[in-house]
Amino acid sequence: MGNSNVHPLLALLEQDRRYKLEAYQFVRDALDYAQSVIQMPTQDTGESHPGVERHITGQQLCEAIRLYAVDQFGFLAKAVLNSWGVYNTGDFGEIVYNLIRIKQMKKSKTDRREDFDDVYPFEGAFEPDFAIEDDECPF
Repeated sequence: MGNSNVHPLLALLEQDRRYKLEAYQFVRDALDYAQSVIQMPTQDTGESHPGVERHITGQQLCEAIRLYAVDQFGFLAKAVLNSWGVYNTGDFGEIVYNLIRIKQMKKSKTDRREDFDDVYPFEGAFEPDFAIEDDECPF
């Protein structure tokens, strides 16, 4: 029995143990979230064929991941991501480029792995916006 029946993602998890399966699933879900829920503006890839996927940049995907994490996990977002091996936006780039390598995601000619580096600091990035208006404050 060879490894030809093993799903490419499972093979990837064996080769690169830095990130858990949930991290890969979450990044893919965040891409869907960016394109369908928050309808993030997409980059023109120069291809106008029907059925061509809309494309977002690495920076846009990092922002979509941030918003999706807050939406899904609230104040626990950073802790959840950390538990999956994700500690900075560069980790999102590693995950995306691993998915590209196994043909589970696509990239455009202008995409670079470095597009994901230092997009925002994790410290404070996943805290849901919370503000009390002055006239609502009981103090």
